[in-house]
Amino acid sequence: MDQGLTNTPVAVAHALVIENLEVVYHHSIQALRGMSIEVPDAKMVALLGSNGAGKTTLLKAASGILPMENGRVAGGRLSFFGQEIVSRAPHQLARAGLAHVREGRHVFEDLTVEENLKAATAALKGRAEGSSPDLDLAFDYFPRLAERRKQLAGYLSGGEQQMLAIGRALVGRPRLMLLDEPSLGLAPLVVADIFEIIRRINAEQKVAMLIVEQNARLALETADYGYIMENGRIVLNGSSQTLREDADVQRFYLGRNAGEQAQVSFREVKHYKRRKRWLS
Repeated sequence: MDQGLTNTPVAVAHALVIENLEVVYHHSIQALRGMSIEVPDAKMVALLGSNGAGKTTLLKAASGILPMENGRVAGGRLSFFGQEIVSRAPHQLARAGLAHVREGRHVFEDLTVEENLKAATAALKGRAEGSSPDLDLAFDYFPRLAERRKQLAGYLSGGEQQMLAIGRALVGRPRLMLLDEPSLGLAPLVVADIFEIIRRINAEQKVAMLIVEQNARLALETADYGYIMENGRIVLNGSSQTLREDADVQRFYLGRNAGEQAQVSFREVKHYKRRKRWLS
């Protein structure tokens, strides 16, 4: 186990706490401005927002990969089960139980499905509870991967690659999963299957989840709680039911008004600045 960061379960109510997070790229471009969110242990939280709002940046900050992309945390606090993680390397976080399923899958295309899953067992190194590799855990949730276990990942369909990406995270026995656009580029039936499995993993494995997703309706039907981002900060948050019933969320993200674009930036609405509750 990496010194100073433990995977041993502790009695902490939140898997992830982000307070007043400031992120900059290339020493000058500010991507996040005072971001604050919480992901309760064993719960699922959705993070919604228009393209460029900063959702993916937040996940990268939480998983420690910002320095690899000329980004850095310029201020604020990141806490994983009560432990400060701003300065932690990605491999340290993975071994502590924080898994990041990045946008675009990022599977090892030249390795088989089974080899991809075996590579993910590196996250178990040094676990205090002595976790042992269990590839069948991924195969149980994704039977299609079991059928293709000897096939090169590069020849899988997009949906199968997404299953493999989630399966790799699962093999690492995470306590928190960050999922970035799990429905991106997939057929509706495949998306429905994947989100049903995500629900099962959350319920059965008690894994906390933070999901970035453009399909706002699906995300709010799946998650317990939601946040909406605009221009690098949170403009609205609440239970998924509260957000689904909010008139503005219905208009801008759920497409309830006929003839209007389903996802319109709050910044484009004249009354936006007058609605102080969005800016709380």
